[in-house]
Amino acid sequence: MMFTAVVYPYIRHVVFDWYNDIKKLKPLNQEIAKTYGRYIQGLNFSFGLISILFTEVLKNQTGLAVALTGLIAAYWTGKVATQFSYYPMYEIPKKAIFKIGEVLMNTLFISFSGIFIWLFVINLVGYLNRQ
Repeated sequence: MMFTAVVYPYIRHVVFDWYNDIKKLKPLNQEIAKTYGRYIQGLNFSFGLISILFTEVLKNQTGLAVALTGLIAAYWTGKVATQFSYYPMYEIPKKAIFKIGEVLMNTLFISFSGIFIWLFVINLVGYLNRQ
């Protein structure tokens, strides 16, 4: 997850020429778009850091584990749904490196979603069985 946060600026700048497109927006809309970009980058990094530092806590079947894994599962599942629902209608540069990157990033997103759905279900079942 932290990897996606690190490569996010490269993808925006090099692959999508994002900042030049944003310059076409009104100033307030430019700042809103940049802010949401930073939120995405920050969440990806934070979820990665939480996953590394609190591995045991994320699977201990407490209410907090249910809530946090559910949140992260919803986030990545929403990302995957958006990725496959809306992004295919846009052109990605045809260079091999970008096609390989697209496959690898989609694989990461699907993996994050699947792992956290699995953790959420395990945590939820364990939490409910203790009640």
